[in-house]
Amino acid sequence: MRTTAILVVAATLFAAGFTTSVLAAATQQEKMKTCNAEARTKALKGDERRTFMSGCLAVSPEEKQARLAQREKAKTCTAEAKGKGLKGEEKKTFLAQCVAA
Repeated sequence: MRTTAILVVAATLFAAGFTTSVLAAATQQEKMKTCNAEARTKALKGDERRTFMSGCLAVSPEEKQARLAQREKAKTCTAEAKGKGLKGEEKKTFLAQCVAA
């Protein structure tokens, strides 16, 4: 049930264009491409490559803080929507506006 609620919120946010987590995932994918290309250029293998990739892909404290804040906001908005008894489109609209605020 909780997973479903989170997926609904994520889908709603994505549709509304206000999702930090989707943007973060896209950014992480771009980071992965860049790090892989750099590791290839440096011809890194084995442990050297793993160490390099770990450092290259590390998430900054600011990014972690932003993701956590976004998750907490989504949880709060979902609980508020549930408390108001919202369903369907009404709930989606409310969640998009709530998270964007």
